[in-house]
Amino acid sequence: MSQQQRNLAEAESSPAAVPGETPPAYRPAQSDDDARSTAAAATGAGSGPARDQTEEKSGKKRRLQYPPAPEPLSVPVIDNHAHLDFRDGQIAVSVQQALEAARAVGVLGALCVGYDVASSEFSVTAAEEHPQLKAAVALHPNDAPVLAAQGDYDAAFARIAELARHDQVVAIGETGLDFYRTGEEGIAAQRRSFEDHIALAVERGLALQIHDRDAHAEVVEVLDAAPALPRAVVFHCFSGDAELARICNANGWYMSFAGTVTFKNAHALREALAVADPQLILVETDTPFLTPHPHRGQPNAPYLIPQTMRFMAEVRETGLDSLCQQVMLNTTQAYGSWT
Repeated sequence: MSQQQRNLAEAESSPAAVPGETPPAYRPAQSDDDARSTAAAATGAGSGPARDQTEEKSGKKRRLQYPPAPEPLSVPVIDNHAHLDFRDGQIAVSVQQALEAARAVGVLGALCVGYDVASSEFSVTAAEEHPQLKAAVALHPNDAPVLAAQGDYDAAFARIAELARHDQVVAIGETGLDFYRTGEEGIAAQRRSFEDHIALAVERGLALQIHDRDAHAEVVEVLDAAPALPRAVVFHCFSGDAELARICNANGWYMSFAGTVTFKNAHALREALAVADPQLILVETDTPFLTPHPHRGQPNAPYLIPQTMRFMAEVRETGLDSLCQQVMLNTTQAYGSWT
């Protein structure tokens, strides 16, 4: 049996999703007993920070209810980027529950991504306990300047390098440059950290997951200047335009599209998706952020990947099944077999 056949068999063996209904694990508890049961089931999950319950730009209160499940995919895919340690809304969902809800709609697993030492340790532990997960470890570009100013960067990076030796780690990330939240005074520390993470990915033979916010040209500059590049370079939550997509095409860099591609004002992002090399396209949630339209602002979860995939197929003017098959192949090309 081929890997694709095994993936299909796994998806078919999962409980059928009920389109239009929120998966049970993501629904509010109906009683005190339900609440205690849910909290007990979620032990070990949601141990990271809580997502802000107001919208970043408008300051309005967010809707904290999880969206309904979309129609399942016929051909399964992997969520390329998820933060399963984050808490959001009022529901405590275990990693196992999140994976079961995802699998029921044809999402066979996820890359659990670190952004500091604690979350990277969480990702490794989660991947040890759940074969549907792989781990990525790193220091976030917005954390690097803070750690450097405190004199803690070297120790933190040494721990990331130690975690990178784990068998379940397939990528270094998320790392990169972020000029949206970090000012001029922190850019040098960000760049040093980015370069360190690139070198670590090369040393360990791992993929690289890039966080690029308002820094497209500078990220490309660092990649071009690197003595060597990792086995796979992935732009997580790709946010560039068609020009950056063509640069990625030319260099063989992967572009991972999130729910942002469905946002009403994301015209340039959709143009980028339209010209992206199909062999370089990935899909992600960035859970619990970036929930696809029309549920923008609500909590996100891996089970919502089919909504983004359907939208991507429309933009690409291609069949959903063929795009899913290509995305799954790309995922295994970037990270290796997902077993």
